[in-house]
Amino acid sequence: MKLLALDTATELCSAALWLDGALSTREATRARGHSELILPMIAELLAEADVALAQLDAIAFGRGPGAFTGVRLAAGIAQGLGFAADLPLLPISDLRALAAQVLPPDGAVRHALICQDARMDEVYWGCFERPGDEVLTLGPEAVAAPGQVALPFAWAGIQVTGAGSGFEVHAAALASMGGQLAALHPHLRPRAIEIALLAAQDGLAAAVPAEQAQPLYLRDDVAQPSSPN
Repeated sequence: MKLLALDTATELCSAALWLDGALSTREATRARGHSELILPMIAELLAEADVALAQLDAIAFGRGPGAFTGVRLAAGIAQGLGFAADLPLLPISDLRALAAQVLPPDGAVRHALICQDARMDEVYWGCFERPGDEVLTLGPEAVAAPGQVALPFAWAGIQVTGAGSGFEVHAAALASMGGQLAALHPHLRPRAIEIALLAAQDGLAAAVPAEQAQPLYLRDDVAQPSSPN
């Protein structure tokens, strides 16, 4: 399978090219201005591999949750490229992509709590397991106050790894997890490289036409104008 992957949901802007298991990537950290970075990254990767966009099988993108502008940008670029090259899209959860960073294939760590800062004193969060080759999502991803984040009952007594900016911004509120959090990785962010890996694992059966690929904001009202008083 040949895939292009991209992500702009956080301050880490990245693109990756998966060619039958061989991976190449570009990354840059910037608070804003991802629209100036992502297309040159993609062009560099394709030129370096001497591959045309139309020769790929699909385009994967970080569907969110994350910064509204960044999530919308990734979806828009993926759709534009998909329409241009007549390629299907693979929307991949940014929380799941971050979980894939801390849940290695060797099974050394099998449970992860991902918390990304959502501003407004909230976090985007989800729980993930890796019982084998796949990174699985347990229950729905959600946005909530840090104090409302809870591990599944089935994880009682199990050591869990935490990752994401939520543990950096809301460290005190998330400390209620106590000793169950065996390790924390607050500085990690979703990357296109894991989005490519997950998309390759999910396969083309999970792909959708470009017009059906939608970003995930979690906040239902994020794109809606405020009602007049």
